[in-house]
Amino acid sequence: MTDMVIGFIGLGLIGGSIAKGLKRAWPDVKILAYMRTRSKLEIAVQDGIVDEILDGVGEQLRMCDILFLCTPVEYNASYLREIGSYLKDGAIVTDVGSTKVDIHQTVRELGMEHCFVGGHPMAGSEKTGYENATDHLLENAYYIITPTPHSRQEDVEKMIAIAQLIGSLPIVLDYEKHDRIVAAISHLPHIIASSLVNLVRDCDDEEELMKRLAAGGFKDITRIASSSPEMWEQICMTNTGPIREMLNAYITSLQQILKSLHQQDSPAIYELFDQSRTYRNSISDVSKGSVLPDYSFTVDIVDEPGSISTLAVILSARGINIKNIGINHNREHGEGALRITFYEESAMNAAWEQLKKYNYELIR
Repeated sequence: MTDMVIGFIGLGLIGGSIAKGLKRAWPDVKILAYMRTRSKLEIAVQDGIVDEILDGVGEQLRMCDILFLCTPVEYNASYLREIGSYLKDGAIVTDVGSTKVDIHQTVRELGMEHCFVGGHPMAGSEKTGYENATDHLLENAYYIITPTPHSRQEDVEKMIAIAQLIGSLPIVLDYEKHDRIVAAISHLPHIIASSLVNLVRDCDDEEELMKRLAAGGFKDITRIASSSPEMWEQICMTNTGPIREMLNAYITSLQQILKSLHQQDSPAIYELFDQSRTYRNSISDVSKGSVLPDYSFTVDIVDEPGSISTLAVILSARGINIKNIGINHNREHGEGALRITFYEESAMNAAWEQLKKYNYELIR
């Protein structure tokens, strides 16, 4: 892949991170980009990431060998309808949407299956926009590639190479299988987390004791309920079939659990927790995919003036940046009093070693 021109329609968190990752690994690549907020594109030019700003969908797209659609899911399909007449022979069109069936249907309707190779980089952040993009956001994250039945094999191989170039782990999947998988491991958990938070809100009393005591396990399993409601509305509306399938299966399992409780079926309840523990423990702790990496551990410290500042000084003296510090008010699962989160795994490991030298008791 030499002398290649890559275009971006949309340059937010994911598009910007792909562009930055490409420039880091491949400085000679030429990057063109368009988004509605031109001021952010001008910043990307100053950063040396974007070489040329596009004015919109038009003749400039004929220069592109690969064109990334990095706008919200429902807009990607509309851009597909506009770009067809501006693609040069052999150009690849790809996207970064977290649902695939919807855009593949649009590609088929437009007769663009020969040049389209879908994509889903399974990484993200609680922050959005180009200003929060990094050249390493997608490192060690799965990058799902979803060809059409008529995708050219050389195009699929180019997209695999692009994913590897930015440090991702490419996996080629059928797009319908992709949507069923993410419905189970990503979309349904968001629905469960949000509905559980709302259940606690609705069942709480005037003293809001549930809210006050909601920490530990509750906050862990409902963290994702803080995600963008606009984004998750779009995801649910573009992956409705697989989500319905998984939600029905989940409701059936809950009904079976309720039945076991009614019948005081102790073995069945034991089996519920035993099977789930065994399977959960078989899942790697190395965070990849749709769940954000959690570079954190807890520290058991005495609650006294200066204890947090002392710890912070120890880490800052070694140049270790802390992303967040929080106090665990509910430590029913054996966590330490203080939870520290870091931006990168290397920083977390360095902090662990440094605090061990000072005889802090640490818990992962």
